[in-house]
Amino acid sequence: MSLQGNLATEERLDRLTRHLREHGRVVIGAAAVELGVSEMTIRRDLKELEARGTLKRVRGGALAVGPQPFADRRRTAARAKAAIATKLAGLVPATGAVAFDASSTIMRLAGSLPDVRDLVVLTNGPDTFAALHDMPGVRAMLTGGEREPRTGSLVGPLACRSAGQLGVERLFLSAAALDLTLGATETCLEEAEVKRAMRASAGQVVLAVDASKLDGRAVAVSLDWDAIDVLVTDLAPDDDRLAAYRDRVEVR
Repeated sequence: MSLQGNLATEERLDRLTRHLREHGRVVIGAAAVELGVSEMTIRRDLKELEARGTLKRVRGGALAVGPQPFADRRRTAARAKAAIATKLAGLVPATGAVAFDASSTIMRLAGSLPDVRDLVVLTNGPDTFAALHDMPGVRAMLTGGEREPRTGSLVGPLACRSAGQLGVERLFLSAAALDLTLGATETCLEEAEVKRAMRASAGQVVLAVDASKLDGRAVAVSLDWDAIDVLVTDLAPDDDRLAAYRDRVEVR
């Protein structure tokens, strides 16, 4: 979707809202250029949309309020997620056990697995499980739990308990936003709880986020920086946008 033209206020707000729904985030500078208005105008627009309950303002822009449906997230940043999946594939062992969260980013990895022979994959994502369960060399396991209707993932006490029962070599997960101070954050507490449970039984944690999620903050902290071992993005590891993150974690 492209935001173009010098638009009247309500049409501009509508374009910003649609952009937010598709991408989960609005960046002030980019929106100002694409809409042909000043950054101050965009800030006023975001303030108005926040008052309407459409978004939450963060430094440099705004984030969508609440979880996005899985189908919407799956279409978002598709090219970036494909690039991330290619990087992640090299980190998946041929044998042993790993865990995948229910994110659309990690589901891309499920469709790009390397030549595995005897790999157990635990996930709380029904869509990810469906993509894996007939794959040669893969034994897919679903955590169980209550389906979160807004995201399609499995959450709750059963999901958390199951997530902690299997010791895995690596946990592959994403986040709604990544904050330099807090770490990985989610749009709902239930999602964050399952990811923390998965982390408790994982030898290594690989966090995968596209560049639009950097320098953002959602409502619930899932993993602080001490719990993250590797950060994978669609950017080159030496990209200036990752400079501050390289001080905290290995970046690929």
